[in-house]
Amino acid sequence: MTVDMGGSSPLNGKVSKLGFGCMGLSGGYNDPVPEEVGISIIKHAFSQGITFFDTSDIYGPHANEVLVGKALKHLPREKIQLATKFGIVKIDLNNVEINGTPEYVRSCCEDSLKRLGLDYIDLYYQHRIDTTVPIEETIGELKKLVEEGKVKYIGLSEASADTIRRAHAVHPITAVQMEWSLWTREIEEEIVPLCRELGIGIVPYSPLGHGFFGGKAVIESVPANSFLNIHPRFQAESLEQNKTIYFQIGKLAEKHGCSPAQLALGWILHQGDDVAPIPGTTKIKNLDANIGSLRVKLTKEDLKEISDVITINEVAGHRTTDAFIHCSWKFANTPEKEIVWEFNNFLKIKNLDDNIGSIRVNLSREDVKEISDVIPLNEVSGDRISDNFIRCSWKFANTPSRDSKVSKLGFGCMGLSGGYSDPVPEEVGISIIKHAFSQGITFFHTSDIYEPHANEVLVGKAPKHLPREKIQLATKFGIVKMDINNVEINGTPEYVRSCCEDSLKHLGLEYIDLYYQHRIDTTVPIEETIGELKKLVEEGKVKYIGLSEASADTIRRAHAVHPITAVQMEWSLWTREIEEEIVPLCWELGIGIVPYSPLGHGFFGGKAVIESVPANSYLVCST
Repeated sequence: MTVDMGGSSPLNGKVSKLGFGCMGLSGGYNDPVPEEVGISIIKHAFSQGITFFDTSDIYGPHANEVLVGKALKHLPREKIQLATKFGIVKIDLNNVEINGTPEYVRSCCEDSLKRLGLDYIDLYYQHRIDTTVPIEETIGELKKLVEEGKVKYIGLSEASADTIRRAHAVHPITAVQMEWSLWTREIEEEIVPLCRELGIGIVPYSPLGHGFFGGKAVIESVPANSFLNIHPRFQAESLEQNKTIYFQIGKLAEKHGCSPAQLALGWILHQGDDVAPIPGTTKIKNLDANIGSLRVKLTKEDLKEISDVITINEVAGHRTTDAFIHCSWKFANTPEKEIVWEFNNFLKIKNLDDNIGSIRVNLSREDVKEISDVIPLNEVSGDRISDNFIRCSWKFANTPSRDSKVSKLGFGCMGLSGGYSDPVPEEVGISIIKHAFSQGITFFHTSDIYEPHANEVLVGKAPKHLPREKIQLATKFGIVKMDINNVEINGTPEYVRSCCEDSLKHLGLEYIDLYYQHRIDTTVPIEETIGELKKLVEEGKVKYIGLSEASADTIRRAHAVHPITAVQMEWSLWTREIEEEIVPLCWELGIGIVPYSPLGHGFFGGKAVIESVPANSYLVCST
């Protein structure tokens, strides 16, 4: 019997419904078993249909991976799904040390592969979340390991809902491992629904409540060498109170013709097709009994009756020790990696300072509605841009089928090289960019088509006066050439790569922080374009990928190939079409929104624009 690991997971139909947690073979609950005994138990599990084995680099430490690796040499590798974990550096009674840095991720993976004697890990979990490292950085390194073939699928253990969402936006999360049993059910309110929303499988650990439901022997006498001696629920007073729960479950087990352990496992197995618990044991007879839980049949009424026997607030003791509680999922949020927001175009220091002042304007929801209502969009006269650009805007941007913190206000550099008026002298352009940085702006925006290439060259000279690590530079490719009647677009992989190489030379940089497809090539499947951009990310030439004027369908399909960090769209008081579909989609997918022309191509910038459009401005051809 196999499990559906959530949604469209590649592990669907491969993982056995019941897994095997190997931790106890190397101690923890009792003495470690001899190597030959551990190997024989794993081999017996496989012979009975279990193909999903779970270990970690901290079990032993390391000894459990070595043991599991030796056992796998007796089994057909292609039929085994091996999960291991990284992240816990060391543990003692009072402290759990965790590391989620990219360097640690990689070193742990390399070491685990050696101990296991494998070429790849099927499912690699972050064992506990490092709350000092943005989850995007940890998952980013795991993603590289997937691309290198060292890891097949990525998992998280004891992760908060926010961390799961953010991780899933970087690379699909295949499974989340959480404590879930008859007497530990906190994840049912938030984590389980989230996993089902995102199509993530759920792997309950300690499904027998750390052996509590395994038999009378545990509740009558905890082994002297077991970590249960410090577990809150197994302390004398708590254990005495919790025994009542065991005996109540025992009565229900008799009703269903099974043992308490089989009923407890049967209950968790019936929680969904996307659930694969991993009970462990050191005895073959207990293993066979656990496998027998697959034959326990429970109706909805049975499940409710079993659940109602255990009122969670009547369970005595926390679910784990204080040291581990502090690194459990409820405390597992990581620092934010803020995404791109908005930018504007400035030609004069005075206007720049005025626009920076907009950050200090505080508006209530009522204020925002009042301002919006002043401009009914159907009363705005003229299309938002010229005919040739309308045809390559987001409404027409479907294709054939097939991090970095930024300032809240950015700086659009296009106008420094002309467009709205004459180009400014190079030294003036550089001084404006430097002034913007001095006022807190760190996000600068250009494109290879702006006065072709000249704007990138100018912008590239400015960062030489500024600290590169504090600058987020965005540029774009895709528009080959344009005139009054036509815009030529190219999104082929070859063109993507050549444009990136050229832009890096123009800018004088080793990498681009955010690289947009400026307009969508509707003759090229978006998967091909983003596929090449993904390679540039892997090569370190690009950090993050963006789209400009892309349709909802194109955004979704692109995001499925590689996470899209930002979408650039025209958005202002008099251009609000994206609010109906594009904005909600970006929020759903966790994509930043970069509004260009937020002042309506200067219309809201001052009387000078509406009274006299400069003769050399492209606005003379705008409707």
